[in-house]
Amino acid sequence: MSEYQYYEFTTVDQPLTAGERAELRSLSTRADITATSFVNIYEWGNFKGDPRKLMERYFDAHLYLANWGTRRLMLRLPKHVLDPATVAQYCQGDSASAWTTGKHVIIDLHDEDEDGTDEWDLDGHGLLASIIPARADLAAGDLRLLYLAWLRCVQSEDIADDEPEPPVPAGMGTLDATLTAVAEFLRIDRDLIAAAAAGSSPAASGEPTAAQLRTWVVGLPARDKDAILADLVTGGDSHLRSRLLRRYRDAHRTDTPTPAVARTAGELLASAAELRAERERRDAEQRERDRVRRERSAAAARQRHLDTLAVDQPAAWQRVNELITTKKPREYDTAVQLLVDLRDLAERDGDSSSFRKRLAELRVVHARKPSLLERLNLAALDT
Repeated sequence: MSEYQYYEFTTVDQPLTAGERAELRSLSTRADITATSFVNIYEWGNFKGDPRKLMERYFDAHLYLANWGTRRLMLRLPKHVLDPATVAQYCQGDSASAWTTGKHVIIDLHDEDEDGTDEWDLDGHGLLASIIPARADLAAGDLRLLYLAWLRCVQSEDIADDEPEPPVPAGMGTLDATLTAVAEFLRIDRDLIAAAAAGSSPAASGEPTAAQLRTWVVGLPARDKDAILADLVTGGDSHLRSRLLRRYRDAHRTDTPTPAVARTAGELLASAAELRAERERRDAEQRERDRVRRERSAAAARQRHLDTLAVDQPAAWQRVNELITTKKPREYDTAVQLLVDLRDLAERDGDSSSFRKRLAELRVVHARKPSLLERLNLAALDT
């Protein structure tokens, strides 16, 4: 396979009509098209469609993956649930941009492999499904995805070092599985996320309870309740629940405000470098501890093996002779390994001279077996 390109588009708020599916089919004769999705994989050639236009017209989410390192994620949300001005605070570079079209705002996030290394074991299936819940969370007021988008710009050096960070959402230190999937897909540096999390307050403990929501709803103005019921009955707002949850969270928000002395992009990168150095130091120390532990375990096991061998050394030497007598290369190898054990045992017990004497006798007896002698020489048993 010379290349791999994976395109996936999906709808969330409403299905594709039969006419829309026919229009999409004109772009690709072999794409997998359903009422809610469009998936195509290219191992040669290119997709004829424009993802931006497809997002504007048909879809709510798009994921693109190519084996030369390009990754792209696009999300579309109605402007009445996600303010474009809020998006603009975070999407500030080539790696994270946004635009409005009609009633929607579209977020466009992407990453190019900085090392230019081809990836040959890619499989895009399931990636968008693991990410798409972040769209509903964003509609409900969880802005952590937008902050991750800003960090992607920082990492890609789209933003000047002296650029202050936007407001830091709560919970950056405890990303859920969906946001973790976003960060991994966009290859956002985990140390940069950790540095950013230092300025983030803890996330609220889970979803609000039914009792909390009831109490809040009771306190809403009558006009607001009428509007909510009207939207519910008419089905005019597919994001009604998300919009209400966002309103609730806004009223109970604990996000960390932008500090009096806001951190800059450069300061976050420096903090990430320090965290990375410390993490790598700890990892190196742990690897060294693991190495020492493995070596001690192996040495103890070796001593136990030699203790067992010491119980009956004559039998071990007899076994060496039996293996050599077979004249089989595989048995020669087993015999040489047993001789290595006998040598190590002799060295441990201070009887090396006796071992060397018996080895010399063995060489004389089997002097006409060059394959065996070669193995003995390679094992350096005489030294």
